[in-house]
Amino acid sequence: MESHIRSIAKAVTWRLLGSVATFAIAWLVTRRLPQAAAVGLGDLVMKVGAYYVHERIWAHIGFGRVSRHPLDIGEAN
Repeated sequence: MESHIRSIAKAVTWRLLGSVATFAIAWLVTRRLPQAAAVGLGDLVMKVGAYYVHERIWAHIGFGRVSRHPLDIGEAN
């Protein structure tokens, strides 16, 4: 299970990268720096929150996880 701070760090770094791309596209389309910056910042704020919620929900879902407990069947010596 991941800590809350790790989920936050992952969300922020991923969204920084994504928001830079969104800013670049907005600037290419509008050729206006203030509007492109507003779009990039709005994208960052909204999607960090969405990603964090998504990560925390998935932290409680067992789908696709592999147990590493030493007493699991097939792993005992």
